[in-house]
Amino acid sequence: MKTTEFYYDLPKELIAQTPLDRRDSSRLMLLDKQTGAIEHRHFYELPDLLNPGDCLVLNDSRVMPARLFGKRQTGGAVEVLLLTDKGNGVWECLTRPGRKTRKGTVLTFGDGELEATVVDEVSGGNKLIKFEYDGIFIEILEKLGRMPLPPYIHEELEDSERYQTVYSRELGSAAAPTAGLHFTPELLKSIESKGVELAYITLHVGLGTFRPVKEENIEDHDMHSEFCIVSQQAADIVNRAKDGGGRVISVGTTSCRTIESFADESGHLVAQSGWTDIFIYPGYKFKCMDALITNFHLPESTLLMLVSALAGREHILNAYNEAVKEKYRFFSFGDAMFIS
Repeated sequence: MKTTEFYYDLPKELIAQTPLDRRDSSRLMLLDKQTGAIEHRHFYELPDLLNPGDCLVLNDSRVMPARLFGKRQTGGAVEVLLLTDKGNGVWECLTRPGRKTRKGTVLTFGDGELEATVVDEVSGGNKLIKFEYDGIFIEILEKLGRMPLPPYIHEELEDSERYQTVYSRELGSAAAPTAGLHFTPELLKSIESKGVELAYITLHVGLGTFRPVKEENIEDHDMHSEFCIVSQQAADIVNRAKDGGGRVISVGTTSCRTIESFADESGHLVAQSGWTDIFIYPGYKFKCMDALITNFHLPESTLLMLVSALAGREHILNAYNEAVKEKYRFFSFGDAMFIS
């Protein structure tokens, strides 16, 4: 399939720049994956759309305040974005300006609370940086770092917790699993009271999720890898729903990628941890997931290809064009879609 087959026209003013005052007041488009039928609802109505015996799979990864602003030894400014912990204080990072952060460059952040040295360069221009500090790294990061908002969001966030889900707990993501941003503690309680179980998995979202598909044929795209964890408890909840005739509903494409990576051929989820580079596009046969709650995704992105695999490219593009017509809010702080 051609990448251009997943293009749609999106007016820039529909890209949400800030979250709504109430998380669950966002709009919710219902899409029937079989017929393409569309309904317009609100996210706070989600409990009415779920059945006893269903389970929701939620990604509990927490976004790191991974954007650091500092200085080079020459006095010039530098921006560093932490991507992957390589161990022993070394992180793979994006740097700006990249050409002025060559191997051996010394960096300082804050009032010298955090120092670092570029120790190597890896493929794609990313740098390996070794950090030196006294105390606990995450506490220093919480003090000095900023939230790494996606490139299409141009406004600063007043409350950094609005780019975290209310159930986030496992620190490690460079971007939020944004489908989960719509949930409130009260909404989760209401869902559980209906007899719906909640299964928490972890996938640490990397910036590769924003990497565009540059190849003409989507099959030639080199998919990024992300680390994920499925506990025995989560696997048991998913499998109980599967065996009881309930639906396994992923909250977000990250939850989807995790359970589809770790499910066996019978569709049952296996407790394990590891890296996944699964690339889901039309033609893929889902093993575990039955339905998906997700935000609206960028044109020609791997995430748009994933939802097209579930509901069909024609149904998805028709739904997206309807969302544009109805002035839905798009991307990370935007509205949601329930594909079932």
